[in-house]
Formats: sequence, C-alpha cells, structure tokens
Amino acid sequence: MKFITALFLTLACISPAALADAQEDDFGEIREFDTKPLTRAIVEQLRKGGYVLYMRHGNTDTTKPDQIDADINDCATQRPLSQEGKRIVTSIGKIIRKAKIPVGEIHSSPMCRAKDSALLAFGKTGSLNAGLMYTANMTDKQKFQALDTIRELVSMQVSGHTNRAIVAHSQNIMALIGYLPSPEGTVVIFEPLGNHQFKYIASVNPKEWAELLP
Repeated sequence: MKFITALFLTLACISPAALADAQEDDFGEIREFDTKPLTRAIVEQLRKGGYVLYMRHGNTDTTKPDQIDADINDCATQRPLSQEGKRIVTSIGKIIRKAKIPVGEIHSSPMCRAKDSALLAFGKTGSLNAGLMYTANMTDKQKFQALDTIRELVSMQVSGHTNRAIVAHSQNIMALIGYLPSPEGTVVIFEPLGNHQFKYIASVNPKEWAELLP
C-alpha cells in the first residue's frame, strides 16, 4: 500500500501532457495507457538529440528464472537473454545507427540481461545504476528509491546533440507512468523537461523499427 501511495505522489510530478495519457477509474487506479507510435517526424526530432530512449531488455530464456538469491555479479543466477533476444537488441542498435539517431550517455540496470542488451545494442554497458534494477523482489522503500532514479533519468535534460539511452526492465516504466512496455525490446521515448518533469512521446516495438525505416 505504501508503494501505491508513493506511485501516485510521483505521478503528480509528471507533466500534465504525460499524465493525460493515463486513464484513471473512480478508485484512482490506472486502467489503460494510450500508447503513441513512432513516426518519421519523431525520428527527425531524435536526430537532433535531447530525448531519452528507454529500452526494455531483449527476449529472455524463461526456462532459467532468476534465483531467489540472485547475485548481480553472477549471470548464472539470473534469467539470461535468449538467442532471439540477443538478435533483436543487436538489430535495434543497428537500425538506430542507420536512422542516424545519436546516442550519447548510456545507463543500464546491473542485471546481466540488461547489461548484455546495452552492450549488443550500443556497444557498451555505460553507467550501471542499481536504481534501475528489476523491482519485483524489492521492498516498498527500495521501490520508491528506484522510482526516484528512473524519474530523474527521464526528466534530466540531455546536453549536446545526443540522446540518453536507458536499458532496464518493464517494471520501472510501469511504476513511473502505469505503462508496461511489451514485448521485450520495446523502446519508450521521453522528452525530458527538467525539474522532475517529462513528456511521453512514443513507443516502438522491435518489428516497428524495420517497418518505419526499411
């Protein structure tokens, strides 16, 4: 219950434009999120820089779940990328480069499936941030701290003519705006506005990149 309260207090910090995308029922619970597609006009804006690309890690091998006492330094204790997941995130990175979308700073969850996705897509893992960890097994306090981390990364303005890339988990975005990006490999695009505010711009799943940029 504490985390639910923290979630809606945090949503109050989001820009009205982003919050308008979340539909609420009479009990104040988010029941639907109006996703927006990536367009060629948005791609043109991304080429100029200043946005945040939040990528959910690639497809995983669900026959090897995270161990209860998973060690972030031991990939054998964690759910790994599948071969298809490796292929998909590699392809996403190639398409982003082909589209001439510049990526500067990179932030990644320290979990192996996220680190590996960042490395395959962008050529490096970037800054490993414990605040981007998979939140399912966190305490309410830890989840609130993680929420602060992701909110800061999507709202902090990007310097120069590049975009900020974040590679982590779907639950982080779910906690932030009530939207669970699916399938794995989906990229969610935000415009950072500073002062803990941001605007949701679009979502693009792996297949849509190729359709938009043949």
